[in-house]
Amino acid sequence: MDRLTLILGGARSGKSSYAQTLAERTGKSVTFIATAQALDEEMSVRIQKHRGARPVHWETLEIPLEVAPHIPQIKSDVIILDCITLLVTNLMMRFVKDDLVDELPFTQAVQKEIDELIGTIRKREQDWVIISNEVGLGLVPPYQMGRVYRDGLGWANQRLAREADKVIFMVAGIPTVIK
Repeated sequence: MDRLTLILGGARSGKSSYAQTLAERTGKSVTFIATAQALDEEMSVRIQKHRGARPVHWETLEIPLEVAPHIPQIKSDVIILDCITLLVTNLMMRFVKDDLVDELPFTQAVQKEIDELIGTIRKREQDWVIISNEVGLGLVPPYQMGRVYRDGLGWANQRLAREADKVIFMVAGIPTVIK
């Protein structure tokens, strides 16, 4: 397994399943970091479904923001971070007022989160699998919040891809190695 693997793809492209398969194949201890928050019933059901699909012996940490400070406590050999998409969403919600995003502080918060994450990963010995949605293949969103979000997540994905040892793009459940 590569030290840092980034898995990108669209919604329901098989990113999480593939990440889980990669981790299981190692035979090593695994910690799963979930960034999702159960803010409504539908999301609660999704989270429960995802929990049920993971091996029971894996440790699961629910960390919606500020992932890096939690990393030193993790002793597992492999860490899956699922996902950057929701991590950036969680960050963005701190900067929304009247359906508009305060762009500069949001962008700075994304940069800080990702830079600290990468810095902390590089100081550790674990293998990482990070999952994120690729949102740059669609139309330009017609509203400010969507455009700012797309730009923030796009920057995060680019930064992670530059640092990653391997980048995989998922299409219809099929992994394609990009790097």
